[in-house]
Amino acid sequence: MSDRLAGRSIAVRLAASALFWSFVILLIAGLILSALYRDNTERAFDQRLLVYANTLASNLVAPGDPDRDLGPVGDPRFELPFSGWYWQVGRPGAAPVDIRSSKSLFGGQLPSLVPPDDKNFGQVRRGYGNAPDERELRVIERDIDVGEDGRFIIRVAGPADEIATDARRFVLALLVTFTLLGLALGFTTLLQIRFGLRPLSNLRAALGAIRRGEADRVAGEYPRDIAPLATDLNLLLDTNREILDRARTQVGNLAHALKTPLSIVVNEAENAPEEVATRIREQAGLMRDQVNYYLDRARAAALAGTLGTLTEIEPIIAGLTRTFAKIYRDKDLSIEMAITPGLRFRGERQDLEEMAGNLIDNAAKWAAGKVLVEGTVNRADPQRPRFFLIIDDDGPGLPEAGRVEMLKRGRRLDETKPGSGLGLSIVSDLAALYGGTLRLDASPLGGLRAVLELPGGLN
Repeated sequence: MSDRLAGRSIAVRLAASALFWSFVILLIAGLILSALYRDNTERAFDQRLLVYANTLASNLVAPGDPDRDLGPVGDPRFELPFSGWYWQVGRPGAAPVDIRSSKSLFGGQLPSLVPPDDKNFGQVRRGYGNAPDERELRVIERDIDVGEDGRFIIRVAGPADEIATDARRFVLALLVTFTLLGLALGFTTLLQIRFGLRPLSNLRAALGAIRRGEADRVAGEYPRDIAPLATDLNLLLDTNREILDRARTQVGNLAHALKTPLSIVVNEAENAPEEVATRIREQAGLMRDQVNYYLDRARAAALAGTLGTLTEIEPIIAGLTRTFAKIYRDKDLSIEMAITPGLRFRGERQDLEEMAGNLIDNAAKWAAGKVLVEGTVNRADPQRPRFFLIIDDDGPGLPEAGRVEMLKRGRRLDETKPGSGLGLSIVSDLAALYGGTLRLDASPLGGLRAVLELPGGLN
């Protein structure tokens, strides 16, 4: 059972375990109580039969001929033929004609409980046997010695189905009682689990609020068992923020430390011969692009996966479309957007701006007259909310082999267009750091389609 519940929630595991063991305990208790009740019912029935046997014994030892008629025993059912209630008195080994019996036995005989090799006398024996009509009987057998008149065996029997009927009634009542008790236990167990696990549910909700960007700390009061966990989570969040702040600072310092010498080198190249100056400027520009690329990767690696960071997508895309519409106004370019309202990116704003900006810039650069930017929710996995940012253009497009080459760092398929060839590579790397993907397909507009999948979803 533990293997089947391995992936289940704690509430399900506790409920299943409690219900299972409650069922086992109630079943065992029911079996024990049923056995005890049947034993007690059997004893009480035997006691009734023994009273009748003692009455017969008293009549037998009374003054007079012991072989006389013993008279009524006290229960009218002994007078009714085959009523199930019988008595019989006879000497050991007596012939059937010498055996006295109740009228209900109607000339038949009761089964003997004396073992064939039994040498004891004076015992009270109990057991089951069959009546002349094959009905099962509960039989009491008693030995009595009347002195000079010899020994007699008294047998009294009653219907065994009365014991079984009483036992069945008790089992039915016990089943109903234990069923109601089990339902009550199950209900109270579910209430206890719900009440007991509420702090964990609250903690989970608090972590969800941090993940969605609605809070920056685990808020609320928790029991002593969980309070240290909440405290440690808050310390971990604070430490994570401090590390990220230091990473931002170090990345910024490194950027300034590298850009300043590069600027000096470029300025000094102005005094060099033209051929040397051109080469220095080209290499310095390449170095600057490479520095920016790896600094961006380092910053994104530090920020990707940061808890509590959510960015609204629609305002960013709207700002980018306005910006690139102005940049490419000479092409009379139409940049349209269709973003699902409330769509959010689980990550830093500047990273989304860089990814979306590179893709829109690339589409606008190659488009003939139209670029379409769409943002939709990916509902494939509700446990991992994600969204698609789709950029289509009506440019010349790319063959499938060219799409793969475009995602490699520094690759440019057309040297006449401005750029370093790092844009799509940066987008792909940033998306990978967030657990997302970038792929290039053919666009319905006739050009290239860029599909960016990132963590996020609706409010």
